[in-house]
Amino acid sequence: KIVFIYAGFLLQVTYLFSRGIQLGRVPIIGPHDTLFFLSASIILFAIPLTVKIKNRQQFLLPLLMLSIVFMLLSLLYKPHNIPLTPLLKTFWFEAHIVLSFFSYALFSIAAVLGVVFFIRKGEQIEILQYKVILIGYCLFSAGMIFGGIWAYLAWGTYWLWTPKELWTVILWLFYSLYLHARLRKWWTGKPSVTLGIVGFFIMMFTYLG
Repeated sequence: KIVFIYAGFLLQVTYLFSRGIQLGRVPIIGPHDTLFFLSASIILFAIPLTVKIKNRQQFLLPLLMLSIVFMLLSLLYKPHNIPLTPLLKTFWFEAHIVLSFFSYALFSIAAVLGVVFFIRKGEQIEILQYKVILIGYCLFSAGMIFGGIWAYLAWGTYWLWTPKELWTVILWLFYSLYLHARLRKWWTGKPSVTLGIVGFFIMMFTYLG
């Protein structure tokens, strides 16, 4: 089964590279590209994260299912092949989007680990979820900084009070709450795992809502 996961991931990477070459840019514009990129990113992080876990297939299978769901959703949208506007042709914008979706992938993995925790229990799963969210939080924070720089270069301000920006901050504050709460002993275990699952739905609303 793991061989098929590797093969599927290789096909995803091949598609992203070929599409990137065709477009002359990173394929991260529009629901089709971003959903597919999110799907591939989940597998990208899932493979190394589960290397040292016993019975890793039990973790990879639900992550694979989630990746397939995002990939199928991407097929419902028409690819965005229109050239980028000058405002988007910048390193800061591409870095902002890539880092954001890397963090989305990690938050998705954390939510799946939370569901597995309630099914199979185990302190190892809860600790892994915490580490995954911490990495995702750092990437998301960096993505917000890059996004602010891009906004300043594009519009002359770091903040525009758009719904997307507001929900991005809400998502960042939620995971800030998670990381701080878990420092308290009574929040470890089921409470923190539950927060990790809830964060996924806030993330999805921030992205698609």
